[in-house]
Amino acid sequence: MGRDIALGAKPKRIVSLVPSQTQLLADLGLDKEVVGITKFCVHPRGWRRNKTVIGGTKDPKIDLIKSLNPDFIIANKEENKRKDIEQLIAVCPVYVSDVKTLDDNLSMIEDLGEICDTKKAASKLISDIKTAFTTLSPSPNNRPRVLYFIWKNPWMVAGNDTFIHQMLNACGMENVIDQGRYPEIDEATIKALDPDYVFLSSEPFPFKAKHLHELHRLAPNAVIQLVNGEYFSWYGSMVKHSPAYFRGLRS
Repeated sequence: MGRDIALGAKPKRIVSLVPSQTQLLADLGLDKEVVGITKFCVHPRGWRRNKTVIGGTKDPKIDLIKSLNPDFIIANKEENKRKDIEQLIAVCPVYVSDVKTLDDNLSMIEDLGEICDTKKAASKLISDIKTAFTTLSPSPNNRPRVLYFIWKNPWMVAGNDTFIHQMLNACGMENVIDQGRYPEIDEATIKALDPDYVFLSSEPFPFKAKHLHELHRLAPNAVIQLVNGEYFSWYGSMVKHSPAYFRGLRS
């Protein structure tokens, strides 16, 4: 949003509006500091029982957030709505991440490590992520063409300026969609793209085994696979576990 934020001290009451960044806060050792999370914050397990659930990423309960007296709020440009952020800015400093690449993710982890006085844990996590990705070593001459679905009715796929696109590249695969964001595509386009692989993400649309047959009709030459969307779209500390998952897919 092009803003500068200033904090006078380490945050002691944090509200997270982003599931993947909630997991990051936990991995940075900030259990006591985090007081509010969204209903979609499923990691770490147990936090939804002992933290205040402030609504969803797109519809946070502003008054409930205010009642928690936060001194720091963490949001994301894609996950959250600008109108909500503009209201929350009046409550306390709001950090809005914009993560489209692996480097963006490392910068965000470094930022939060500095802001929350957990530099050592952040540096260790950054090192672990870099090391994990060195184990992939994808072949530049053998890059399967992938169509990655995130939604049904209408069909929607991951475009070329998304974090998912970057993770596909890291996995050694080529995204067949040469459009930005998350474009809608029709059945004729799916057939014409003729991908090598079709990935049906577990989120935000909960693709199931029953959808495999429908896509097989539209992409008869493709290997169609249900995939765990967290490993492709959850920036933050989840990224550390993505390379092992990608190796499993490739094998």
